[in-house]
Amino acid sequence: MMRIDPKEIPTGKLHGLMLGTIGPRPIAFASTVDKTGNVNLSPFSFFNVFSANPPILVFSPARRVRDNTTKHTLENAIETKEVVINIVSYDIVEQMSLTSTEYAQGVNEFVKSGLTAVDSEMVKPPRVGESIAAYECKVNEVISLGDEGGAGNLIICEVVLMHLKEEILNEQGMPDPVKADLVGRMGADWYCRANGEALFELPKPNKNLGIGYDQIPEIIRNSVVLSGNNLGRLGNIEKLPDPEAVSAFGTRPEIEEVKLRFKNDPESLEYHLHTMAQDFLRSDELENAWLTLLQVN
Repeated sequence: MMRIDPKEIPTGKLHGLMLGTIGPRPIAFASTVDKTGNVNLSPFSFFNVFSANPPILVFSPARRVRDNTTKHTLENAIETKEVVINIVSYDIVEQMSLTSTEYAQGVNEFVKSGLTAVDSEMVKPPRVGESIAAYECKVNEVISLGDEGGAGNLIICEVVLMHLKEEILNEQGMPDPVKADLVGRMGADWYCRANGEALFELPKPNKNLGIGYDQIPEIIRNSVVLSGNNLGRLGNIEKLPDPEAVSAFGTRPEIEEVKLRFKNDPESLEYHLHTMAQDFLRSDELENAWLTLLQVN
């Protein structure tokens, strides 16, 4: 594995290496105003949610590497202590990208991008009408992380009002990831879209007290078929199936067929049963996966 000392490579290269391996990153599409009321709209992928009580979002406009200048968003946030963080979905990703153009101070990126500026209720900066969610925020604190090019500035924002488009909500009133159609920032010019086959569900371990990787029988841990992800899922079962269930499962026609076919070839039997178990895991049938694996004595 390559070893890299951050102090021994140019900042631009370090920036590219980090952003190419840390992602996808959500995008803070930040709208601000300066002290004279000029509107600015700009995206930042150094961003995330850090607290729910109080509701805190943090994003970081970094100092420009090429000339160590600061961005209008940072200057405005320091001056007015207000920002709206608008969420980027696939429908507006091209317009969002356009706003990253470094227009002169006072140029309104809402106008340049064709996005709709909607008056906020509790802060002065407008929100993006096309965004699936917008968070009106007060700036609690700005923390400078350095004074050289590439140094970040943590803008710690407290949400004072949220706006959510109803069409992205499910029947329980919570965001549906398919309807939200979010995008994330990768390295260089790459983005990703959180939709289609890119979306998948994992049962949270805190719903169960899983047995853990260390309690998985060694013959399964050393499988030539099962991946680390497969073993992680297997370790999330609360208890192993009892012998009676294993025996009953062994009477299923597909299990009996494999046992008969490889009765004189234990290695092939193990391989095929592990492959069947892997298929059950792909279908989120954890107990059936275990019942299949435990057919190997």
